[in-house]
Amino acid sequence: MRVVIVTESFPPDVNGVAHCALQTARHLVDSGHVPLVVAPATAAGNGPDASAPCPVVRVPSLPLPGYPQVRVALPSRRVAAAITEHRADIVHLASPFILGVRGMAAAARLGIPAVAVYQTDLAGYARTYVHAGEAAAWRRIRSVHAAADLTLAPSSAALHDLESHGVPRVKLWQRGVDTVRFRPEHRDEAIRRELAPNGELLVGYVGRLAPEKQVELLAGVCALDGVRVVVVGDGPSEPGLREQLPGAVFLGRRTGDELARIFASLDVFAHTGPFETFCQTVQEAMASGVPVVAPAAGGPLDLVAHGRTGLLVPPRDAAAVRDAVWSLAGDPALRAAYGAAARAMVEDRTWAAVGDQLVGHYADILTARTAVAA
Repeated sequence: MRVVIVTESFPPDVNGVAHCALQTARHLVDSGHVPLVVAPATAAGNGPDASAPCPVVRVPSLPLPGYPQVRVALPSRRVAAAITEHRADIVHLASPFILGVRGMAAAARLGIPAVAVYQTDLAGYARTYVHAGEAAAWRRIRSVHAAADLTLAPSSAALHDLESHGVPRVKLWQRGVDTVRFRPEHRDEAIRRELAPNGELLVGYVGRLAPEKQVELLAGVCALDGVRVVVVGDGPSEPGLREQLPGAVFLGRRTGDELARIFASLDVFAHTGPFETFCQTVQEAMASGVPVVAPAAGGPLDLVAHGRTGLLVPPRDAAAVRDAVWSLAGDPALRAAYGAAARAMVEDRTWAAVGDQLVGHYADILTARTAVAA
């Protein structure tokens, strides 16, 4: 199949949308398909994408005001031109919002089927950033996704949200995890000595430092005796979080094998954001054999088996996060049991396995289109 992946974000961006789009492109290439990626230009311009597994067409973009790490695509004819020139059989829209809308319109004009992958809780972001606009966000989501042949939701909570807001033709498609890169054997005693020189319990957060992630909920964890909070990531909330989380270690953005060693060196992974449609970092922590504390909302509901691989707590409840961490801090055997169960739960969730599921969805859509045409 010839596939055009129109994505709102792509490496070198570090986020769930970019990572999923990259893994999708890799799997398509490995499976003998022919993908092309269309993505916003980076801050450095339209240089070569040396690490990409396939050609990448970059569309002019601007930084999002107040959050320059996020690039927003500008209107461009390159999207339709790329789909036409690639002779696409199907268009894959990764978290369609701006660039994806143009991809959807181009696919419709050209009579090419489209799959829309829902990944970003825009309604939740509207509540967080502008304290309004949730209804308008859902109207846009519904408008974009209703035009697709199929919408893929990353979790049962996301699927329910989409269906309850009138989005038709929704199926579940979860995310894979690199179980070779993220594994317990990468635990690094040198990292632990550096971050916890007095043998503190290491509690880590990995992700963007932005208001919707609510990382400030870890303040109570910072106050626990014998506990050291480690924050990995960057974003506009970092200056404020450095004040709100006294004693925490801020490592900035880390990727690749270095990130894997940090994950495996933690004693507990704590995620705080209540708007996760999936939450890939929870799955990476589980693959690393680390017990998880996460809000009982969104994607973590599917990922964390409460009382078996970690603990789910009420969203936005700092005391609940603190108490959950404290309950694990004094019980090494329980942490080990949770971590082992977490690893076992995700071992079969490889990107190859979920990539095959995606290709199956593509094939079903193409078959349905052919049947209608006949």
